[in-house]
Formats: sequence, structure tokens, C-alpha cells
Amino acid sequence: MLSARALCIASAFLLYLATVVSITVGPMNISLADSLYSLLPTDHADIPAHVTMIIQQVRIPRTLLAIAVGAILAICGAVLQGLFRNPLADPGIIGVSSGASLGAAIAIVAFGGIAANYPMLMLLGTVPLFACLGGIIVTFIVYRLGTSQTGTSVTMMLLAGIAISAAANAGLGLLNYFADDQALRDLSLWTMGSLAGANKQSIYLSFATLIVLFYCYRRDADKLNAMLLGESEARHMGIDVQSVKRRLIVLAAAGVGVTVALAGIISFVGLIVPHLARMMIGPNYKSLLPVSMLLGALLLLFADMLARTAVAPLDMPVGIVTALIGTPFFLWLLIKQKGRI
Repeated sequence: MLSARALCIASAFLLYLATVVSITVGPMNISLADSLYSLLPTDHADIPAHVTMIIQQVRIPRTLLAIAVGAILAICGAVLQGLFRNPLADPGIIGVSSGASLGAAIAIVAFGGIAANYPMLMLLGTVPLFACLGGIIVTFIVYRLGTSQTGTSVTMMLLAGIAISAAANAGLGLLNYFADDQALRDLSLWTMGSLAGANKQSIYLSFATLIVLFYCYRRDADKLNAMLLGESEARHMGIDVQSVKRRLIVLAAAGVGVTVALAGIISFVGLIVPHLARMMIGPNYKSLLPVSMLLGALLLLFADMLARTAVAPLDMPVGIVTALIGTPFFLWLLIKQKGRI
């Protein structure tokens, strides 16, 4: 296996390169020199004003939001896989993202009238709150249905996720039917997953969420490692298993809720990244969490660059790209797990 330190350094370097490339990628062809020059705190008289505006107000916010959202989804997926003790636990597959999306959609439709007067209240308050509540409720339902005295049933968890996703999609359909034109446009953005709405406020919220999640998860890394051996073994080591599970589930659901509120449903990042990281460096959460965070940011940033260029000048929703990348990986993982579920 690779050294966790070496992989972190390599991933951070690749993420830096991808960030530089990302500010030059888009429907408008802007050179690397102009892109970098527009970032300097100097007079930009040598380059057109619209180039500076595109870099500073569109591409940089979108790049930073992709980094934060990808990192959040990756570490939340890693923690959920550890709690359920199987590599198929992903916020999208088990229905957490659908529940969070339904919560965000309810906030958009129910409080859409105040969005014009108080946009920051919707972006930073109402929508994330409802999305987090939706994600938390769904996570606990899936956990209760998939867990018994003998352990966690992957089959029950996946079936519960399918049922909840179907119910959430039905709720989204009803909201689409009753929504006005503006709410319908916002709902369409949420359901497909997009980073096009990135702005300064969403960047602050996403990075604050990432910092809190990483700190809390890192603090519980030893407990997560112990729980990989089994809940009974963790209890013998003096760990309050139920308290730890509840805390980590709430944090994961809240993190997914924030990403859904800011970028919509972006699937498979929380499935692919932790599994790849675990294959490269092993299951130790002290190293798995930082590696997953960096690889998740790198994956979503790469997917967003594909979304911006694949059908240019159109902007493809990034959720479509991650689904196209993740579906074959999920099928391969299912085949690999055949006979164990």
C-alpha cells in the first residue's frame, strides 16, 4: 500500500494544478496568463474587463465550491461506510441526498416568496436547515431499517434507500407541479446538481462546514477504527457506540444537507473516493479522512471541468457527469461484493 503522507502530498499537488487549470476552463477561451493576471490585486487595464469579471466572479467561486463540496461528500461517505461497515454506503445510494433535496425543495417552494427580499436568508439559513433535517431523518430511517442485533444488512439498507429515494422523487414531482416559474427553475437546478450558482456566501458556508466536519471526524478517528472491528469489540474497549453513531450520523447528514442546499444532488463522490482511498492506504481513519478529502475535491473539480467543456458553450450539470463516472464503478463494486450481500 502507498504511504498516506506521500499520497496526501501528491493529491494536494494535483489539486493545486487542477485548481489552476480550472480557472482557464470554460465556454470562453481565456489564456492561462490572463487568468492568473486577473487574480492579482493590481490594476487589470491590460486585459478586458469581462475577462476579469468571468475569472473573479464565475470561475474562482465555482472552483472553490467544487473543492469544498467534493471534500465534504467524500469524508461523509467514508464515515457512513465505516458506520455501516460496508463499501456500498453512499449518501446518494442510501437516499440521504434525496431526503436532503426534498427538504431543500420544500424550503424553496414554501419560502420562495421571501427569496427576492432576503436571498441570503434562503441561501445560508432556510434551505440548508431544511436540507439538513431531511438528510438526518432519512439517515436515521435507513439506519434503523438496515440494522439489527446481528449487524447491518446491506440489502435492507439499499432497498430502504431505493424506497426513500422513490418517495422523495414523488415529493419533488408534487413540488414541481405546484411551484411557480422561479421556484421551478431553482428546483431544476437542485435536482440535477450544479455548481453554477457559486458565490462568496456559499463558499464561506461550504468551507466552514468542511472544517467542522473534518475536525469532528478526525477527533473520532480512533473510535471509528475500533468500530470497524465490530460494535461488541468497540464496547469492550469502553466506547459508547450508540452515542458515537448518533453523533457521526447527524454530522454526515448535516454535511450532505449543506452540499445539497448549495449544489443540489451530486451522486457517487461519497462512494468512489473512500473506496479508492481505502484500496490505496488501508482503512485507518486517521489517514483515510485527509486522503478522502483531497481526492474528493480533486474528483469533483475534474468532473466540473468536464461539465463546462463537454457540450460547450452549454453548461452540463455536474451531477450528470458524476453519475456517468460513478455508475460503472458502482456496478463493478456490486459484482465484487456478489455473494456477500
